[in-house]
Amino acid sequence: PERWERALYEKVYDADRVEVFFKGAGWRMRGTGHPIRVRKDSQWSVPEPELAIVVNASGDIVGYTVGNDVSSRDIEGANPLYLPQAKIYDGSCAIGPGIVIDGPQAQRDLPIHMTIERAGGVIYDGETNTSQLKRNVEEIADWLTRELAFPEGVIVLTGTCLVPPDEFTLRAGDRVRIRVGDLVLDNPVGD
Repeated sequence: PERWERALYEKVYDADRVEVFFKGAGWRMRGTGHPIRVRKDSQWSVPEPELAIVVNASGDIVGYTVGNDVSSRDIEGANPLYLPQAKIYDGSCAIGPGIVIDGPQAQRDLPIHMTIERAGGVIYDGETNTSQLKRNVEEIADWLTRELAFPEGVIVLTGTCLVPPDEFTLRAGDRVRIRVGDLVLDNPVGD
């Protein structure tokens, strides 16, 4: 990433206000087994394995699942105002395969593991833990629901520190598997 992009994110990480933005409506999300996508106008796209917290209409954290925030890093890095284009497009997010009903305490120390396969072999294998999140889940849910109602509830991805190296980009035909706790989200990369 370019120097200005790192500086921009350092400001976000050090600020009191949490970075939250709209990723997509439920009908735009993909479930396990369904293909995610990379933008055709992007040269550098990566999966981002994330804890996805489930928040009810009252703003209470009631569970968690697995999220994959597929992102076009080159578009995001070109200009911060392009973030919506880098993050929000058809097939840019997968959620699932189910929801573990549990409160915030159960989400503080969960392993997050991601593998990416290409042509039958593993080309990326990495692991982290939710204890490494910069913001706790209560803080994320609080900032999201302060001025925005979710009458049906909402699923919030928490961010990640587990990203493949800069020379890596997703391709059609790859397979991304993300495990959070005992849940596994498994998606091929489609055209």
